[in-house]
Amino acid sequence: MIVKMKKIFVVTRAASQEALLDGLRELGVVHLEPVDPSAAAPEELTTGLSSIRQAAQIIETVTPSGKTPDMDADTAANKILTISHRTHENRNRLAALHREANQLGIWGELRHEQLDALAEAGVPVKFYSVPTKQLEEVSAECVATLGNLDGKHLLVGIVQRDGEPTLPEEAEEIEPPKRDLPTVRAEAGQIDKSLADDAERLSELANLSDLLARRSEELTGEVEFAQAIAGAMNGGALFAVQGWIPAEKADTISSDLANRDIVAAVDSREPAKDETPPTLIQYPRFTGPIRGLFKMLGTVAGYKEIDVSVPFMIALPIFAAMLIGDGGYGAVILIGLLVFYKKASKSLGADFTRLLAIIGGVALGWGLLTANFFGVTLYKPLIPVNMSDTSRDLVMRISFFMGAIHLSIAQIWRGISYWPSLKSIGPIGWAIFVWGMLGVVKYFVLGDPSPLDPNGPWLYLLICGGALAILFESPSKNPFKMVGMGVANFPLSMLSSFSDVISYVRLMAVGLASGVLASSFNELALSIGSWFFAVPILIMAHSLNIGLALIALFAHGVRLNMLEFSNNLGMQWTGQAYKPFASRKVKEIAA
Repeated sequence: MIVKMKKIFVVTRAASQEALLDGLRELGVVHLEPVDPSAAAPEELTTGLSSIRQAAQIIETVTPSGKTPDMDADTAANKILTISHRTHENRNRLAALHREANQLGIWGELRHEQLDALAEAGVPVKFYSVPTKQLEEVSAECVATLGNLDGKHLLVGIVQRDGEPTLPEEAEEIEPPKRDLPTVRAEAGQIDKSLADDAERLSELANLSDLLARRSEELTGEVEFAQAIAGAMNGGALFAVQGWIPAEKADTISSDLANRDIVAAVDSREPAKDETPPTLIQYPRFTGPIRGLFKMLGTVAGYKEIDVSVPFMIALPIFAAMLIGDGGYGAVILIGLLVFYKKASKSLGADFTRLLAIIGGVALGWGLLTANFFGVTLYKPLIPVNMSDTSRDLVMRISFFMGAIHLSIAQIWRGISYWPSLKSIGPIGWAIFVWGMLGVVKYFVLGDPSPLDPNGPWLYLLICGGALAILFESPSKNPFKMVGMGVANFPLSMLSSFSDVISYVRLMAVGLASGVLASSFNELALSIGSWFFAVPILIMAHSLNIGLALIALFAHGVRLNMLEFSNNLGMQWTGQAYKPFASRKVKEIAA
C-alpha cells in the first residue's frame, strides 16, 4: 500500500533553527523538500563524504590483514585513495612495460653500456634488417644473427673495424632501441615491488572499514543537516522548512515538537494536483522479499501509481521456476541460501536473499511437477518438459494462459484505479480483448482453429473487448471525439496486446533450453567413462547452468513483470523514494 502524504510547513524563530532541525531529525518523519531546488551543502562536506565513500568501496573487496593503522578516518581515506590511484597508474605502466619487453625480445640481454664499451674499444657494432634469403651475401669481420623480425627479414649484428661490410642492396640499418630489455625488466620489477607494498598497506588499511563506515554516517548526517539549512526559507527573524509527512503523522507533529520544547507553527495540507510527493510503501508481510528486488533495481512507483508488490511476489517466483526448469537446481538454490543465509544476506540484502530462497523453493516444486532433476527425468511427470512436440505444445499453452491471466489482471486493476470515471471501462475492455488475443496467438503459434470461427469464444471476446476499449479510451460528451480517439489509438494497442501475450513463450523456451543443456552436460560427462573426471565436469557444468538460469531470472522473469505487466497496468516507475530527515545510527567502534 502506498502511504498517503501531506505537504507540511514548519516555521520557527531564526534563533531556533538548529533546535527545530534537531527535533525534526529526532522525530524522523518529515521528508524535507528544499524551497530552493539548487540549494546544496558546502562543497567541503560533500567532497569529504565522497572521499570516505570511495575509500570504503575500495577496501570492501580487500581482505584485512596485518597491523591496524593508528589514524583517523579522513587520513585513512586519503591514503586509500592515493594508493588506489597509484596502483591504477602502476598497473597501466606495467602493462606498457610488458608490451615494450615483448617488442625488445629479439634484442635479448643486450645492454646499451655494452655497445658503448665496444665502441670505445674500437669495435663498433651496427645492426641491419636483412632479407632472409640474402643472409649469405653479408660479409664482415663478425656477423651474428639475433633473430627473425617479421618472417621475411632477420636482425643481424655486424662488426667491421676497417672499411665497409658487404651487404645486399635491400639491407637497412636499424638503430638499437633507446631502452634495452634489462632496463625495462628492472623498472617492471620496481613497479611489481611497489604494487606488492601497496597491496600490503591496503590490507592493513582494510582493518579500518568500520571506522570509515562510522565516519560516512557522521558526514552523511552533517551533509543532510547542512542541506536542510541551505534549502530552508530564512527570512531574517523567521526560519521555515517544507516537506512531506505521512498523513497519519501530520496531526501529531506539532505536539511532538512542543514536547521537545520547540516553539513552531505547523501547517499541513493535501497534495496539489501538480505536486509529486515521495513514495512510501507499506509492504504486506508476505511481500517483504520483493522489496529486495525493487531496491536492487532502484525502481520506485510514483505516488499516484499502484503498489505492485503482491502480484510481483506471486508471479515472479512462478515465472522464475519455469525459467530455471529443474527441481534439482531449485533445491541447490534453496538449500545453499538457507545454509549460507548470513553471508548471502550481507552481500545481497536480507530481503533479496529471502526472495531467491523462495524462488528456489518454487523451482523445486516445479521440478516435482516435471520430474526433472539435474537433467534427469526421475518418474512419469505430471507436466512433461522435453523436446517432443506434445511437451512443447503443452508448456507453450501453459505459458500463454499464464500470460493472459497476468495481463488481464493488470488491465482490470488499472480499470479499478480509474473508478468511478467512465474511463475505467476501457481497461476492462482490454482485459477481455487480451483473452481474445490468446486465441489469435494460439492460432498462429500452435495451429489451433481460427479465432474468427463463430463456434469458438475468441471472436466474441475480441469484438466485445475491442468495442469497449475503443468507446471508453477517452470518454467525452462528444461521441465523435470519443470514438475517433479510440479508433486512432486502437491499432498500436492491439499490436502491443498481441506481442505482450506472445512474449510469455519465453517461459517455455528458456526453461526447455535449461533442461536440454542439463541433459547434454550429463551425456558429455558420462561419455568420458571415468567417474574421476565425470564428477568434476558435472559439478562445473551444472553450476554454469544454474548461473545461466539466474541470469534468465532477471532477463526474462523480471522483464515480464517490469515491462509487460507494468505497461498494461500503466506503471511508469517515476517516483522518488520517501527519505525522512532522521538521525543516523552510528556504529560504535571498539577501541
